[in-house]
Amino acid sequence: MENNNETLVALQELIEVVGKLRSPDGGCPWDLAQTAETLTPYVIEEAYEVVDAIKSGDKGAIAEELGDLLLQVVLQAQIASESGQFSLKEITQGISQKLIRRHPHVFGDVSVASVDEVRQNWEQIKAAEKGEVLEVQKFSAKLARYGRTLPPMTAAMKISQKAAAIGFEWENIQGVWDKFHEELGEFQQALAEETPARQEAELGDLLFAVIQLARWHNLDPSAALQGTNQRFVQRLEKMEAVVDRPLSDYSLDELEKLWQQAKAQLAQEESGE
Repeated sequence: MENNNETLVALQELIEVVGKLRSPDGGCPWDLAQTAETLTPYVIEEAYEVVDAIKSGDKGAIAEELGDLLLQVVLQAQIASESGQFSLKEITQGISQKLIRRHPHVFGDVSVASVDEVRQNWEQIKAAEKGEVLEVQKFSAKLARYGRTLPPMTAAMKISQKAAAIGFEWENIQGVWDKFHEELGEFQQALAEETPARQEAELGDLLFAVIQLARWHNLDPSAALQGTNQRFVQRLEKMEAVVDRPLSDYSLDELEKLWQQAKAQLAQEESGE
């Protein structure tokens, strides 16, 4: 088992390195120019890179990407501490206390019989911490948090799942398909007649309807889109492997032919033939 003291020493070293980078006396100009707000894109980027590394199964990559994500936490803490807001101590103490509060079956005398009971207790304690009551009138506030804090596609799935759980749901899959076709028609009409703002709104409605179809069929829309992105890039890689000049030098007909060849080749490879 890893020595906790060694871990604390390593963490302290990281804190000191970040402090040096942010020091007005000999620090890094780029790091000194950063604010909590300018670093937020990196927090999101690093979180996604952690997920990608975990999916790859590469232990070295996972450790490296987790390090990059930890750096973002330490950087945010350093910036906040410089203006007296909070420090890494408050962050770590806060999460430790939260875990203890929300696991009374581990740190207290509460008994649970299932994972569902653990989840229910967690939600009740969480609501109490925020001064809320788990009632329908607070439901919109909970969904609003999902919309603010999760990636849009993940938020849409979460919001619709919670809405369905209280009965705000179609009676059958045909109702979902009807909604999809309705939104598709409204999007097409908006593209032909409406302002860009209205077109964007209708596009959002259409995407939300697609996510409902995914939910009804127990599919993960984020994973589906990620797979499509990967396949698109893989096909381009196959195309570039058989040409002798940049793809931009080819006509659309030539690119389509190369695309179909790449698509067929990847399909063959995936089938193991």
